[in-house]
Amino acid sequence: MVESITINEEQSNNRLDKFLNECYMDLSRNHIKNCIKDGKILVNNNKVKAGYSLKNGDIVSILDIEPKEIDIAAQDIPLDILYEDGDVLVVNKPKDMVVHPAPGHYDNTLVNAIMYYCKEDLSGINGEIRPGIVHRIDKDTTGSLIVCKNDKAHNYIAEQIKEHSILRQYIGICVGHFNTPEGVVDKPVGRSSSDRKKMCVNAKNSKEACTFYRVISQNDKYSLVEFTLKTGRTHQIRVHMSSINHPLLGDEVYGTKKFAKSICGVNLMGQCLHAKTIGFNLPSTKEFVKIEAPLPEYMETLIDKLELKQSQNGRT
Repeated sequence: MVESITINEEQSNNRLDKFLNECYMDLSRNHIKNCIKDGKILVNNNKVKAGYSLKNGDIVSILDIEPKEIDIAAQDIPLDILYEDGDVLVVNKPKDMVVHPAPGHYDNTLVNAIMYYCKEDLSGINGEIRPGIVHRIDKDTTGSLIVCKNDKAHNYIAEQIKEHSILRQYIGICVGHFNTPEGVVDKPVGRSSSDRKKMCVNAKNSKEACTFYRVISQNDKYSLVEFTLKTGRTHQIRVHMSSINHPLLGDEVYGTKKFAKSICGVNLMGQCLHAKTIGFNLPSTKEFVKIEAPLPEYMETLIDKLELKQSQNGRT
């Protein structure tokens, strides 16, 4: 069924996507943008861009914006749940687990697991393949991840992510010795023009990306580092650390050409990176909570074997 909205003088000069986001508060802005891009929302029967500036008398036609029903198998996969209430849960994602289904990974993902655990209680505004998922971490990155049980919670958490008000801290093991105990990498990140599967700094169509780092401890070869994100771009920490010649240990994509798949008898299985802390305001009570995900066993073992004992000044 087609719904039409005639823009009045008061509504004019608004961006199309922002106007519709206010009209349909249960839908995410990204979902609305995708509907505009796909021609499911028209202005004066014409396909326009999400940033189109509305004019007095414009007729906005909404053809089909309801999220599609998902068709993903629920799987009984154990979950390490760090926090749960009626709106959200925070899970501790293990290494080598993909967050949501994608070509080549249609089962054994976090989405398959949470669909089994939550049954019908998941947000659906991300469409077909990402129920409940409001943000993500890479397959080989471990740690805390928020899952939303309803669309209201999804929108509330997504808004905090957009405003950079969510606390996200990671722990990683980097290659090399840092000259300074702390610093910031403020370099835009975008998709590589030479390899669409990779991200890089100073790319065309890049977005602001800012990573704060603090060396917890280090020796001549390796450093245990805490990262605090201001933004959350794809592969941000991995790209930023590589850009300053301190790639994450085990990173097959952004690390050195010659890297060990195991060290000190520990199988790395990708980058040594853990989403340790996530802090956010709860959707219902607006209370700020900070959730800690314990370090995975492999990282604890590496810290011990690489002799990266914690020190107050970041030096051993």
